[in-house]
Amino acid sequence: GYCFKEEKNPDSSLVPYQGRGPIQLTGRSNYQLAGDAIQEDLVGNPDRVAQDPVISFKTAMWFWTTAQGNKPSCQDVALRRWTPTAADTAAGRVPGYGVITNIING
Repeated sequence: GYCFKEEKNPDSSLVPYQGRGPIQLTGRSNYQLAGDAIQEDLVGNPDRVAQDPVISFKTAMWFWTTAQGNKPSCQDVALRRWTPTAADTAAGRVPGYGVITNIING
């Protein structure tokens, strides 16, 4: 009850890699990266993120602590270990909740 277990998305391009877990892991590449990090085959069985609470929270912790592409990790932003670049500053991105939301939601 603390989070959506699984996002039912009508966009068939996301199935079977639709949002699952506390941070709604989405997309084949994120399932691959998270699965590699926690040593689970999430590409072959993405439903495990919704069905196994340990795996679900492992993927959330992986996402929270791992930089995402050209974005810093949520943890680094929350702990103020991230320093905005000149481009970040020009775009109004400063350490805080807004940048964390951008990392999670794209």
